[in-house]
Formats: sequence, structure tokens, C-alpha cells
Amino acid sequence: MAAAAAPTVFLLMVNGQIESAQFPAFDDLYCKYCFVYGHDWAPTTGLEEGISQITSKNRDAQQALVWNFPIDITFKSTNPSGWPQIVVSVYGPDLFGNDVVRGYGAVHVPFTPGSHRRTIPMFVPESTSKLQKITSWLMGRHPEFTDPKVVAQGEGREVITVRSQGFVTISFNVVTKDMKKLGYDVSPSDMQNPSVVSLTDGIHNH
Repeated sequence: MAAAAAPTVFLLMVNGQIESAQFPAFDDLYCKYCFVYGHDWAPTTGLEEGISQITSKNRDAQQALVWNFPIDITFKSTNPSGWPQIVVSVYGPDLFGNDVVRGYGAVHVPFTPGSHRRTIPMFVPESTSKLQKITSWLMGRHPEFTDPKVVAQGEGREVITVRSQGFVTISFNVVTKDMKKLGYDVSPSDMQNPSVVSLTDGIHNH
């Protein structure tokens, strides 16, 4: 009877904030986020995506763009392979007042329970020819992904020309439930040991 009551899924609870961004060349930006995860994962509560307000740079030396935009979601899964990533896209006006993408970035939700802060380098896709660059400038159209989720998928990324541009800082509070009962141990000390690779191997190969 006891075996029948054993958990068959584990939970990953994530909350926190998309805190701020550094984009020295741009101002009046907003961000969107979405989560990307493997086939064995499903959200149970919370929001999978969201869009922030527009924020302007602080007028101090840091010139940070502060959103403090909340994230809050719970996933269930049977398998750590496909561990969730958050994809962030930042947008703002160009010279013609059109909303254009100013950066894409992605990072895995931290594997270990507790409080974490991550700074994500952002990038934008680039036109590959001078003619395309001139045309996109004149037309007010800039290369962007039709689906930002491709940022979290390694396949094909190496054939896209990109330019680094800015950083976004996210804070996470992570709680897991029943992972140990299913045979997965993600305590901080184990994750610092390079010999414990089964969890992260599954993530990268998914």
C-alpha cells in the first residue's frame, strides 16, 4: 500500500522578478517573458508569459532600467530533462517610433532550491548584408524572431548572425517538492561537484 502512495511527479515552484536591465544605447524599454520546457513538463499554476510596463533609465550613474516585474509559476514533471528556461525579449522605440526588439536572452531556472540572481547577456539578430541593413533602417524594420522561444533552442542558432547588446537581471526563488522521493538530489553541495552530471546532462541533450 505504501508503494502505491509514492509520488509519481515532482514540483518546481518558481517566483521572483525580472529586476532590471542595462542597455546603454536605449531608453523607454519594456520586456516580455515566456517559459520553454521539455515534453515531460507541465505548468500547474501561475503565468507562462507576461509583458511589463515601459520604464525609463534611472538618472544615476548606473542608468539602469528597473522593471521589478514579477514571475510566479509552478511546474510538475516526471523527469528533469527539459528543465524550464525563461526567455526574455526587450523592446523599445526606434527613431521612427516603431517598437523594435532590443535584445533576446534565455537562462535556465536555477536547479537548486533557494534564492538566486542571474544576469543574462542579451543579443539581437543582424542583417547579413549592407543592403539589408540600409533597407531595414530606412523601412524601420529590424530582424527579429517570429517566435522568441527559438532563443532557448540550440539547433540552428549557429547559422544566425547576432550582436551582443545589453544585460537583464532576474531574481529567482526556487522550491522543489518530491524530487528526492523520485531519486533526484539537487542540493547545492552536489551541484557543485562535477561528478554529479546526470541532471544537467539530461537538460542539455534534450
